[in-house]
Amino acid sequence: MIDDQPPTAPDAFETNRRYLGSVAYRLLGSFTDAEDVLQDAWLRWQAADRAAVTDPRAFLTTVVTRLCYDQLGSARARREAYYGEWLPEPTVSYAAGPDTPAELAERGESVSLALLAVLEQLSPAERAAFVLHDVFAVGFEEIAASLDRSPEATRQLASRARRRVKDGSRPGGADKAAHRQAVEAFAAASTRGDILGLMEVLDPDVVWHSDGGGIVRAGVRPIHGSDKVSRLVAGLVHKWFTPDSGLDHAVVNGEPGLVWYDRATGAVGGVLAFTVADGRITEAYVVVNPEKLRRIGPVTTP
Repeated sequence: MIDDQPPTAPDAFETNRRYLGSVAYRLLGSFTDAEDVLQDAWLRWQAADRAAVTDPRAFLTTVVTRLCYDQLGSARARREAYYGEWLPEPTVSYAAGPDTPAELAERGESVSLALLAVLEQLSPAERAAFVLHDVFAVGFEEIAASLDRSPEATRQLASRARRRVKDGSRPGGADKAAHRQAVEAFAAASTRGDILGLMEVLDPDVVWHSDGGGIVRAGVRPIHGSDKVSRLVAGLVHKWFTPDSGLDHAVVNGEPGLVWYDRATGAVGGVLAFTVADGRITEAYVVVNPEKLRRIGPVTTP
């Protein structure tokens, strides 16, 4: 029996799986929701007339975008009922090696935890247009097909989203070296319980965000101001850091961050991401909800 499918068609979904997962994660801020979308997209790919698909990657991007678009409305309702502040699930790696062009194409531009949090303020259409165009460099013609809108309307969505992201973001944008230096100073002062040292590295208007999901105790609302945040951190260090726990540097959503972990097992108990400007931390994002840390591998110490 002659197979009339294009030779690469049966493998097109797996070939693009990492890219599609990156798109879904950035659109939804949740790996669990992204995996559900990929499963649904795979089923639709299996049912499609693949012989008629001239560009599988574009076709699959449209499918994933539409599925995410449908999920964003219900996700927003769930997050409004969430206990405390909802933060996106972090990505963590322990080595900041150079990215290859292929890896960059698959993942798109790095999206910080802070930016993902700001994207929660956008409408589903604005978020889709912004993520696809500004993060993955998808053309407006293709985005328009995904959203059933004209290219001009899609361009306007992306422009409006860009303005809202700028207006909703705290000062940041430090280069990696300055960002890492601020995180190192924060880690050193934290482990010493040094409030004065923390005050020096925290912006006077710093905002501390935390997500325990009602499972692990965390602040219900953001904490504002370097005095309150420094004292909060000193108290958390006294509570969290025992001889059995450690704090280590990591790459969190593409930027220098920290992980709190159990020394015996390496299991991660918390992830900290930061926004840095002018050598000081302007925002901190702390995820301690264990359901959002399940995908993170253990810390290995020499």
